[in-house]
Amino acid sequence: MPVHPTAVLDPGAEVDEAAEIGPYCVLGPGVVVGARTRLIAHVVIDGDTRLGCDNVVFPFTTIGVAPQDLKYQGEPSRTRIGDRNRIRESVTIHRGTAGGGMETTLGDDNLLMAYTHIAHDVQIGNHCILSHAATIGGHVQIGDWAVVGAATGIHQFCRIGRHAMIGGYSVITQDVLPFATTVSERKNRVFGANRVGLERRGFTAAQIEPLQTALRLLTRAGLNTTQALERIQEELPQTPELAELIAFIRSSERGFIK
Repeated sequence: MPVHPTAVLDPGAEVDEAAEIGPYCVLGPGVVVGARTRLIAHVVIDGDTRLGCDNVVFPFTTIGVAPQDLKYQGEPSRTRIGDRNRIRESVTIHRGTAGGGMETTLGDDNLLMAYTHIAHDVQIGNHCILSHAATIGGHVQIGDWAVVGAATGIHQFCRIGRHAMIGGYSVITQDVLPFATTVSERKNRVFGANRVGLERRGFTAAQIEPLQTALRLLTRAGLNTTQALERIQEELPQTPELAELIAFIRSSERGFIK
């Protein structure tokens, strides 16, 4: 296990012999680092935090530190990081709280660009991209393959659906529909299906077109949500993706962006 002589590892930290700990990194007593994970330099990891295999963590990142939630009272909450994530410079990931399930999680194969902030109790899936300075409030859920644009702020408790794309500098205060492209200018707007992203991931026209039509009915047809859902279920082929979109809408507690 290559550990730079300037790194500080608590005796209670567990580091795989195939991991690499660079200069001036600091690991607390509850930290577990998996095989082939690299902490390049100046990385601080604290609390009950586990990193899987093949992650790369860039300088000045902090993982598993105490959250900024004023309700946090030092409870032994957790941070869980999966495999093959790239966590760039100055990212902050805070551990969970008693009010949010006690755990902050990041799945596999994600890219967190510089200055991204992941607050307490956030749940992020797999293959997501969070661009520079994305700010994710507490208790947010982000589905697989979602892309969050640079300098976007996401309000606590919002949900971001799978394969969603959020344009840069957006302000998200409600749920973001799966498969859709959403951009915040003076107000949040849905611009239709995330066609380019879906095509890149192998979705066919037969999967994308019903989504595109459904999103138009929801956002541009002058219908309320109940009317739009009725037409979607009556007029469109009921694909699994469409079923996921409908279920997402019906389970929304904060409302969703149109």
